[in-house]
Amino acid sequence: MTYITKPKLHHPTLPKNSRGFTRRDYEGKVSTLCAGCGHDSISAALIQACWELDIEPHRVAKLSGIGCSSKTPDYFLGNSHGFNTVHGRMPSVLTGANLANRELLYLGVSGDGDSASIGLGQFAHAMRRGVNMTYIVENNGVYGLTKGQFSATADQGSKSKKGVINSDTPIDLVSLALQLGASYVARSFSGDKEQLVPLMKGALSHRGAAFIDVISPCVAFNNHPGSTKSYEYVRAHNEAVNRLDFMPHRDAIRASYSPGEVIEVTQHDGSLLRLRKLAVGYDPGDRLAAMNHIASHEARGEILTGLLYVNGDAEDLHGHLKTVQMPLNRLGEAELCPGVAALAALNAELQ
Repeated sequence: MTYITKPKLHHPTLPKNSRGFTRRDYEGKVSTLCAGCGHDSISAALIQACWELDIEPHRVAKLSGIGCSSKTPDYFLGNSHGFNTVHGRMPSVLTGANLANRELLYLGVSGDGDSASIGLGQFAHAMRRGVNMTYIVENNGVYGLTKGQFSATADQGSKSKKGVINSDTPIDLVSLALQLGASYVARSFSGDKEQLVPLMKGALSHRGAAFIDVISPCVAFNNHPGSTKSYEYVRAHNEAVNRLDFMPHRDAIRASYSPGEVIEVTQHDGSLLRLRKLAVGYDPGDRLAAMNHIASHEARGEILTGLLYVNGDAEDLHGHLKTVQMPLNRLGEAELCPGVAALAALNAELQ
């Protein structure tokens, strides 16, 4: 973590959103990551997305695990709630916090080492339970803090900086999220802010498990020829399935697109995802087709990006459990201890 702070003085002409915040109000501390790290571009995209969505920073709870990626929540939304968990355990801590207080907006930031190895079981249960969260994996294919060993997402046949060839089959977290039941699944590239910011805005407004896998090159250990997570490789092999624009339900819908089929998906809060098809016949509402499409492009060495799947009518964990609307951490004695008669009726049902 870093303790270097940015100046609090803002230029008076900086534009403000409807909440009266400037973009600077969504920033955090000065990053100590390597210059050029893709993770800093992800932080910048999150700052932009939250500012454009008029999110009040104090309503956000950001949680992370261990790794370079898990340092990044210190670099955005400095006035929000934050919790840095142990390695791989971010999803379960976030699930508990979400159950206790459903009124906060939950953002989980993790890495490929944190989520695809020690935290794989935690990742799986967060997706299948439909925890209402935006889960972002900053995926660089290496363990950056421990000097560049392959992570579980490193592609088979890719080469390390030392020249070692990876012989293991990779874990594709996007395909896994689809299989486990996530209701908003996307992949993007840290160097494509035009695509990444709308994807984040859609995820932050989605009810249910929203997962974004962001290819984020490690400039220190995985940005060389032979790496499939480098800037050059991703730019050369990026295949977008759609272009997305996000319109909050409170605003008039204005969009301009070049000719092509347009798909509109309305989310539970009335916000609209408008997708212009780039891949012929691609349907982001078909979970099975999305999995097949990802696999077929992966076999050709292509990295499929964009909004891969969305279910605008998804139900979250609170819906599955039928919890009360009042946040559980605000329930008083009267609600938690309904009395002897209620206990007797409950015992009678169990006899």
